[in-house]
Amino acid sequence: MAKTKARKLREHMLRNSGRDVTLVRGENDFSTHVRKTKTKRERLKSAENKYKKQFQRGEHTDGIAFLFVNLCSHAA
Repeated sequence: MAKTKARKLREHMLRNSGRDVTLVRGENDFSTHVRKTKTKRERLKSAENKYKKQFQRGEHTDGIAFLFVNLCSHAA
């Protein structure tokens, strides 16, 4: 089989400088996973869920959920 250009370059570096580049493969000093920013929909959904949870725990008593509960309880 024919040698690839990359393999020829690796062998050339090994011959001339004595450096074996195959030994340093996979040594990354940085994170290799993909970082992405949240989309507008994801930001809105997380904010919506965050405040829904606060109403369910009763942390905010002056919100819409409180008024809705009061209106329902007075009608009964």
